[in-house]
Amino acid sequence: MPELVPSITHEKVVLVAVSTQQVSSEKTQEYLDELAFLVDTAGGVPIKTFIQNLAYSDPKLYVGSGKLNEIKEYIEENEVQVLIFDDELSPSQTRNIEKVISNCRVIDRTRLILDIFSKRAQTAHAKTQVELAQYQYLLPRLTRMWTHLEKQRGGIGMRGPGEKEIETDRRIIRDRITLLKEKLQLIDRQKNTQRGNRERFVRISLVGYTNVGKSTLMNLLSKSEVFAENKLFATLDTTVRKVVFGNLPFLLSDTVGFIRKLPHGLIESFKSTLDEIRESDLIIHVVDISHPEFEEQIAVVNETLAQIGAADKPMVIVFNKIDNYRFVEKEEDDLTPVTKDNYSLEYLKKTWMAKSSNTLVFISATERKNIDELRNILYAETRKIHLNIYPYNHFLYPDIPVFDIPKD
Repeated sequence: MPELVPSITHEKVVLVAVSTQQVSSEKTQEYLDELAFLVDTAGGVPIKTFIQNLAYSDPKLYVGSGKLNEIKEYIEENEVQVLIFDDELSPSQTRNIEKVISNCRVIDRTRLILDIFSKRAQTAHAKTQVELAQYQYLLPRLTRMWTHLEKQRGGIGMRGPGEKEIETDRRIIRDRITLLKEKLQLIDRQKNTQRGNRERFVRISLVGYTNVGKSTLMNLLSKSEVFAENKLFATLDTTVRKVVFGNLPFLLSDTVGFIRKLPHGLIESFKSTLDEIRESDLIIHVVDISHPEFEEQIAVVNETLAQIGAADKPMVIVFNKIDNYRFVEKEEDDLTPVTKDNYSLEYLKKTWMAKSSNTLVFISATERKNIDELRNILYAETRKIHLNIYPYNHFLYPDIPVFDIPKD
């Protein structure tokens, strides 16, 4: 049976995207920059990007035939091993592209993310979730996996082994999907039991776009050693730590980061992991304020929270990486309008605090800036939730002023 997701480690990669009427060229370039970061995370080497302006992506080839031939020439001249498209390709699009570009592996954004997830998964739970998403992605694309047998046509007395192989693989994959779903159901029951045993604690979940510093903040608040690095999807497995501020304990969890165009199959297969967020009492939404598109990243996270039924949770928004925030300072006599490039950090603080209904805090996890302010906020929010859930325990938590929380 074909390999689920072949690795692209150390291979030269070309990236392709379409700029449509709905997505500007500038926005498309930002998506490609993120795709290049994904490639780097997977171990590949992006060497060239192609963008074509179209009213909508071509239903047969994704890009126009002329652009595809241009890409083919570049691939042949530079001995490129992998061609990656920024959107999910249909099985027929992939098949048609491979007829034109036969000496290069063709994959899409979804398959690239699956490749990264398969490398990052550490526990049996995460590996099972990723494998399920891989098989669900592979099932409708089996036909093109057996093109080496395409000359053996079917017909009366002419039924070729290719079709038999495809049907055999389909049956094996369907059986495997069923088995994996049953395995995840068992894990779900075990996870629910574990969560049930934690009900005496307030539960807080760290969420955010991938690579915004959630794991670094987790390590800082819980004094633990959760794996963290400057790569996308550094964390897949849910990590739960007990944290105590002053006399108040709570459970803090860190899980997979979100991203634009996150494959639906991954959201479905990671449903049990995301249950930790859905069943939490408070969400800490971590934002990389130094990223030029942090507002869009916030929108992506909020949309994903809505998809999993966690949009109505109490939330604290943590704007992280203030030490990396840069802006172009305007001269006093400069009459050009204020843009995102010359917003000062103080301006952002005022505007966001004015329009947000959530509690906000601006920090740097790596530089430990404003961490005491964050601790005070979390203490106050946790105490409020705890007394709401267990009002009969209020005598255990005297009215200690927030600023008296012990510091590191």
